[in-house]
Amino acid sequence: MSFKEQILQGIPDELPEAKVYDDSVNHAPKRKDILSAEEKKLAVRNALRYFHPKHHAVLAPEFYEELIRFGRIYMYRFRPDYAMYARPLQEYPYKSQQAGAIMLMIQNNLDPAVAQHPHELITYGGNGAVFQNWAQYLLTMKYLAEVTDEQTLHMYSGHPMGIFPSSPEAPRCVVTNGMMIPNYSQQDDWERYNALGVTQYGQMTAGSYMYIGPQGIVHGTTITILNAGRMISKAGEGLAGKVFVTSGLGGMSGAQPKAGNIAGCITVVAEVNLKATQKRHEQGWVDEVVTDLDVLVKRVREAKAKKEVVSLAYQGNVVNVWEKFDAEDVYIDLGSDQTSLHNPWAGGYYPVGLTLEEANRMMSADPASFKTSVQASLQRHATAINKHTARGTYFFDYGNAFLLEASRAGADVWAKDGINFRYPSYVQDIMGPLCFDYGFGPFRWVCTSGNDSDLEYTDQLAKDVLEDILKNAPHDIHPQLRDNVQWIVQARQNKLVVGSKARILYADAEGRMRIAQAFNEAIRSGKIGPVVLGRDHHDVSGTDSPYRETSNIYDGSRFTADMAVHNVIGDSFRGATWVSIHNGGGVGWGEVINGGFGLLLDGSAEADRKLKNMLYFDVTNGIARRAWARNDHAIATIQRAVKNQANLQITLPNEVNGSLLDNLVP
Repeated sequence: MSFKEQILQGIPDELPEAKVYDDSVNHAPKRKDILSAEEKKLAVRNALRYFHPKHHAVLAPEFYEELIRFGRIYMYRFRPDYAMYARPLQEYPYKSQQAGAIMLMIQNNLDPAVAQHPHELITYGGNGAVFQNWAQYLLTMKYLAEVTDEQTLHMYSGHPMGIFPSSPEAPRCVVTNGMMIPNYSQQDDWERYNALGVTQYGQMTAGSYMYIGPQGIVHGTTITILNAGRMISKAGEGLAGKVFVTSGLGGMSGAQPKAGNIAGCITVVAEVNLKATQKRHEQGWVDEVVTDLDVLVKRVREAKAKKEVVSLAYQGNVVNVWEKFDAEDVYIDLGSDQTSLHNPWAGGYYPVGLTLEEANRMMSADPASFKTSVQASLQRHATAINKHTARGTYFFDYGNAFLLEASRAGADVWAKDGINFRYPSYVQDIMGPLCFDYGFGPFRWVCTSGNDSDLEYTDQLAKDVLEDILKNAPHDIHPQLRDNVQWIVQARQNKLVVGSKARILYADAEGRMRIAQAFNEAIRSGKIGPVVLGRDHHDVSGTDSPYRETSNIYDGSRFTADMAVHNVIGDSFRGATWVSIHNGGGVGWGEVINGGFGLLLDGSAEADRKLKNMLYFDVTNGIARRAWARNDHAIATIQRAVKNQANLQITLPNEVNGSLLDNLVP
């Protein structure tokens, strides 16, 4: 069968041959045994409902074996034999071009060059899934091939519930992931209900089909490192010869060494998973791999002396790096962490003193002991960091729940007031006040032709637009615009593309709309093929996350999630091609609500109208919320927006005299 025929087939009527478990692939760790005997029956029963009863006798024991062996039913037998990657749009079978674009983005998320655990349908973050099993993938792709511009596919945590009548103005796909009743959002709830096959963790851009590989976070990481460097600069000097220590070379964390190189520092990234290290080294995202701590110390000292720009991967545990650098008096200028601590008990954080294999066995065979080991490791981790910060190291929480989980482990990470953490979130110090409050966030696009020439052309268009905006932009956003012009100039030479022909840059509402308009005009004139627009959920408006995206909200509302919910609803009726809303992502299940979108530009007048309407709201909604929280930069930004948009009215806060309250409350 051809590729198109296999897509249209969906779940095959005849069983394909069982697949041999491929040990060469980076697999998800075994999940802990959490289901009762009756629940295991239910999990198998739930899985079998995708298949005709004539196959149940064969599949039931096979699925049960998967459940016992891996803690989940992935249905490996049904993994397609064709290569998994983002093909040019015209190679997909579709009735709606918009639905075809979604198919392209799904395959990119599952591309082995992009995905962390491709055979388990996990894109990044240890458990950020596109689907729960391969039957869901097959059925979803078939549905997308059949969807018309008068229909919408509704996705329930990886499960394609069905195609419903709608309209050309409606999204072609609506996605939810992990939307639990609030009292059922503890970590064990994810383990249980995911094992039952009724929900999944979509991370942020995995379950919304908008992941574009490590490039998706390289730019934000570069901005973060650059601005952290500016904060510690004593005389305006740059990052040359300065050391940045962190951990993780996975789907998102793998961006760190590349970002460090672009920012111009010495980056040391520890990673326990050899396959992840090898993958990033082979892709050119990290320069050198070191397996011995003494060799690492020597290499860092050499790099400092020569002021090299170099990224070093240490094959081992980051706790050992912090402790070794303390013992050897190696000064660390910047420090952070990007282990997946939103997922601490199922492979997101590997405790010091255990090998990867030992930890993987313990987390499923003896989860209580594994949790104890993780928490003991976090205590050591924090203690080592505290020694370095006492000497002057600037450490920031990189939104991975490091400080949150360290505090729960009893580590010394609290500030003197006992309310706040002693180290800031990078959103509090950098991303929030310098970017989000001004409306700048991670705007991205994918060239659906698959042609390098299209990506190069869009890079040039984006650069031209930003340079034109810079001519008349308010002075307070000049640094953001200049950083992004420099980024797009260097993007090609930094070889950022992994998987689809995609690009990311930080832009505000004006920048996003004008860049999108330029793209749509180029498509209309036949200079490039259709383009998918999107963004990371880590943005101005898309995510309510009290320990990350909204950690610089100080009016008491950072634990509310109205903004993210309004964003996905508002985008859906303003022209988005697809929308998604997730529980969990970045900082953990039950800790955040986040939403995203995709918008296909096809050169039409309808796309012109949709991009202006939707992109404007997608950003301005968040600025309005941040302004109401009394964030100064957001107030100034929304006031400018009100002056420039006659149809916009925003409720603004009135200032209150502080002494009045001090006198009122003793």
